[in-house]
Amino acid sequence: MKQEYDVVVVGAGLAGMRAAISAAQKSKDLSIAIIAKTYPIRCHSVCAEGGTAAVLRDDDSYDLHAWDTIKGSDFLADQDAVEFFVRECPKEILRLDNWGCPWSRLKDGRIAQRAFGGHSVNRTVFAADRTGFHEVHTLYEKMVSYDNVEIFPEHFLTNLFIEDNKVKGVATINLKNGELVAFESKAVILATGGAGRLYGFTTYSHQVTGDGIAIAYRNGLPLKDMEFFQFHPTGLVPSGILMTEACRGEGGYLINKEGERFMKRYAPEKMEIAPRDIVSRAMWREIIEGRGFESEFGPYIALDLTHLGEEKINERLPLIRDAAKKFVGIDPVEEPIPVRPVAHYTMGGIHTNIKTETPVAGLYAAGECACVSIHGANRLGSNSTIECLVFGNVAGNMAAEYALRNGRMKITSEEIAIEEKRIYDSILGKSGDENPYQIKKELNETMDKNVWIFRTESELKDAVAKIKELKERYKDVEINDTRKGFNTDLLSTMEIGYMLDLAEVVAIAALKRTESRGAHYRLDYPKRDDVNWLKHSMAYYTPDGPRFEYIPVTITKWQPVERKY
Repeated sequence: MKQEYDVVVVGAGLAGMRAAISAAQKSKDLSIAIIAKTYPIRCHSVCAEGGTAAVLRDDDSYDLHAWDTIKGSDFLADQDAVEFFVRECPKEILRLDNWGCPWSRLKDGRIAQRAFGGHSVNRTVFAADRTGFHEVHTLYEKMVSYDNVEIFPEHFLTNLFIEDNKVKGVATINLKNGELVAFESKAVILATGGAGRLYGFTTYSHQVTGDGIAIAYRNGLPLKDMEFFQFHPTGLVPSGILMTEACRGEGGYLINKEGERFMKRYAPEKMEIAPRDIVSRAMWREIIEGRGFESEFGPYIALDLTHLGEEKINERLPLIRDAAKKFVGIDPVEEPIPVRPVAHYTMGGIHTNIKTETPVAGLYAAGECACVSIHGANRLGSNSTIECLVFGNVAGNMAAEYALRNGRMKITSEEIAIEEKRIYDSILGKSGDENPYQIKKELNETMDKNVWIFRTESELKDAVAKIKELKERYKDVEINDTRKGFNTDLLSTMEIGYMLDLAEVVAIAALKRTESRGAHYRLDYPKRDDVNWLKHSMAYYTPDGPRFEYIPVTITKWQPVERKY
């Protein structure tokens, strides 16, 4: 089956919906399809809790937001992209306010802002601790008001159609009936999110398996800076559910088993609201040096909100109180929450320029699947949701302009048949003796053990060897359910294949980078090395594994200095 549209957006989270709205606003004559693995309001973006950064006050400035972001990135962010980004942030906050987003307010009616890690001032706009939820619903209500946007939920991306370095559409599986649906289009926007399910202990929803990143990679697009994975300091033990940075932004403490606020040793000025890489390393060091609390689920650190009082917790952190009660039986008004660092964000992704353009004409990427790069080696909290809004808007405008200038290239029946054969014969119809879920389990264990917060050459080599072994075993998987409709075994097996490709890139990129920078911390190379490593890694697909090249970081006016907090 084939559908024809002018613009196709893959992914219906914050970046995807924002892109669809911008494209629809550009011209009512453009036909726009938005394709999602789930339903738009079930996207992973609803899991964002703490807030969205923007300069809104006289005590702040664009240069200060840019400096905080660049310093937080450990100087790997491209500074021209950051300067553009910070100037666009306030526009998106006010636009969502105009569209009905229920931002939390000060008593005088102004939009409230709270402290977040690595920011010099209170810059994080929020809607209690359900910020992503409210942003998603605001965008969804706006998007469905446009007659030229059509939503295709429960369609799973399987491939891109590219000819002469120009995109001409995407292949998907309609999960309801299992049929292949090709979307022929003039422009395509990938907004498919990160790859956090590479890890076992993670804040990510189960659908966040890096599909769009891996498919772009397999189609020859470079992946940038994939060695940089963020570990959020506070994942609920044992589930990994996010305990938002807003807990600390509102004044929460991190306490070891000796009752000590230990962050005074690691970041004496910022304490608990230092950048995430610094706080996560501090917590992990406390744990491995024996100062964590012990539990049946392993060691943890206490996140103490009790001193904030019930009224403030109910006003500012109601979701956190509810989640702690439901998932660990703890009321944070009365006792501390058990937490430890957890895989949380993919700093790397599909290489794009500041206009969200990829190296393939007509193909754009925005949000967490893309790497512009504004986050560099470490993202500041609350810079992600606003990245989705800012660059989703850019991608929508760019794709719409491209579609208005260019014709549609045909996807042939032969191309569709080849993709159908690959999926239904080579994957669904194949017999073997490997269980895909066992492969995924071993992948998660490998990433959690060997590609975690502290990394070493020997552990990374072990990870690379194990991932290569899993990739070989993956060739021999068998899917027991051979039906087409709602075949979650087929869906999961394809996702696992994507994750194996991305895990190999992450592990090899981390092995090659012989320095410590941001979230990538090598115990055997503990210093940052600007002479040799102030550069972006670029991974290109080959059948034998990734091939790496490197490109310079763009520096406009902030030279690298030592990070101190």
